[in-house]
Amino acid sequence: MTDQFNSRKISSEDGNIFKNMILRGKLILRLMNDSRVNGLIKLLPLGSLAYLIFPFDFIPGGLINLIGAADDVAVMWFGFTLFLELCPADVVDEHISLLTGRVTPTDEGDIVDGEVVELEE
Repeated sequence: MTDQFNSRKISSEDGNIFKNMILRGKLILRLMNDSRVNGLIKLLPLGSLAYLIFPFDFIPGGLINLIGAADDVAVMWFGFTLFLELCPADVVDEHISLLTGRVTPTDEGDIVDGEVVELEE
């Protein structure tokens, strides 16, 4: 297996963090609607959002406000990142190339099978 993480690089050309977050959100939405992604894996982003919405927390915000908010962000980041890592690499690469317009390399490379036929005039 080649370096999968590099083939799944999700970023905009200018390195803008807000554009990267929007791009990552669009990618997650597209993968959630893709039937090639396992239904159990799709529970990760949903569970992360549920953790943000529902009132229970690992670290209550009333004790230490900054840490209470940080655990919500950490759970969401972990859930979304794990979701992207568990999705099939070819499906993720396909959606990234459609969103960014960049062509991602495949495992097969640029080799095309064929045969040479000489034509006589």
